[in-house]
Amino acid sequence: MHADGQRGWWSPPVLGRLSARLEPLRRKPRLLATAGVSVVVLGAGLLAWRTLAPAPALGGLPVAVVTVRSTDRFSTQRQFSGELVATRQSSLGFEQEGTVAAVLVQEGDRVTRGQALASLDDRRLRARRLDLQAQLAGAQALLSELRAGPRPERRQEAASAVAEVKQQLALATLQRDRRQELFRQGAIAREDVDRLVSETAARSHRLAQARSRSEELQAGTRTEQLEAQEAQVAQLQARLRQVDLDLDTSVLKAPFAGRIGTRSIDEGVVVEPGQPVISVVESGPREARVGVSPAVAADLAVGSSQTVAVGERTFPARVQALLPELDAASRTVTVVLTIPDQTQAAGQNLAVGQTVRLALRQEQTGQGFWLPTTALVAAGKGLWAVYVLEEPAGRQPSDGNPSESKPTKIRRGRPLAPGTGVVGRRVVELVHSEAERSLVRGTLRSGDQVIRSGVHRVVPGQLVTAQPAMAKP
Repeated sequence: MHADGQRGWWSPPVLGRLSARLEPLRRKPRLLATAGVSVVVLGAGLLAWRTLAPAPALGGLPVAVVTVRSTDRFSTQRQFSGELVATRQSSLGFEQEGTVAAVLVQEGDRVTRGQALASLDDRRLRARRLDLQAQLAGAQALLSELRAGPRPERRQEAASAVAEVKQQLALATLQRDRRQELFRQGAIAREDVDRLVSETAARSHRLAQARSRSEELQAGTRTEQLEAQEAQVAQLQARLRQVDLDLDTSVLKAPFAGRIGTRSIDEGVVVEPGQPVISVVESGPREARVGVSPAVAADLAVGSSQTVAVGERTFPARVQALLPELDAASRTVTVVLTIPDQTQAAGQNLAVGQTVRLALRQEQTGQGFWLPTTALVAAGKGLWAVYVLEEPAGRQPSDGNPSESKPTKIRRGRPLAPGTGVVGRRVVELVHSEAERSLVRGTLRSGDQVIRSGVHRVVPGQLVTAQPAMAKP
């Protein structure tokens, strides 16, 4: 057996094959002698070449490594999840009971502020309005008459009535006096005197009434009467305004520009006051509501710029508010962020209800090393380990069996290939982990070469060779 573990040219199998090839030459001694000499010379040359040639460099399993550097300050990134909401979102309903006459929009339609969305049957309201208008016209006409006062003809008529009654009273008084004189003379009976006395009293009462009527007409309409009629007119006007308001609210209108979310009614349905029938989601900026811990919220400032992610897309955002009360379920502070409307104009439409992620970086102090997460190996009891390249110190690589690695001296005359070393194990503590890298601290030193991937293929003490392309930090 050769020193490198291969069979020599003089081994029995090789000599057997050589004898088979020389069998035809045995019948020709001269040629056989010449071939024998040639074989001896060739064998001697090969032996000299193998003896004098330098041994090839000894290498190990190729591995990818990274050179670590110590850091005393590092920034960590944490992600918090929340929900994307509209700045304004309303579920609309009618203010009064009625039958739906028309629904003017469909789900997903874009609407403008004040646009009609649906309407109720308003025939009864319009008939009531006509009745109130007629009553109001009559009340207003009477109020105008009272304000103008009695006509001059009526005042003249009242004055003439007073003069006529006065004349009648004077005649009745004269006749009474004459009858009383005749009664004293015994010319007439007492009955005739009593009749004239009663007639005179009646004439006097009629004169008082005529004078009162004339004075009333001369003074005009009383203030109390005017105020009562004005109150009646105002009452009718208020009832008419109420009907107009009912007519206006019988048409459901969009309170702001946006898109129709849900439509829960159709024509002919009788709805109750306040029953949700159509929802509207405002167009424009969206809001992200994210819950963070009180400690993280203390480092956020209202008005600061942040970045949020929705799915695979990221958007700029601004902190609008930090709600003063903790969420009862999660015990977190709700951060309200506004996503500008430019994202909508760019065609990146954001649906309400999507999950939004807020990434926040925090600067921290402390010694540690950043490593690819793929370099970590579980070590138990909450610790981790990494594999590093060490200088060989009298250790021979195992024969490939991962369960066995025993110390052996490396054979002299076999130099090591560049970047070749022995796998060493270092225990570390995980400080922080991100998507593809982790911060650790422990027995590592700056400049150590750590195996960054494929750690399942190596064991401590195994000979490995760092790949030149991956040996950079």
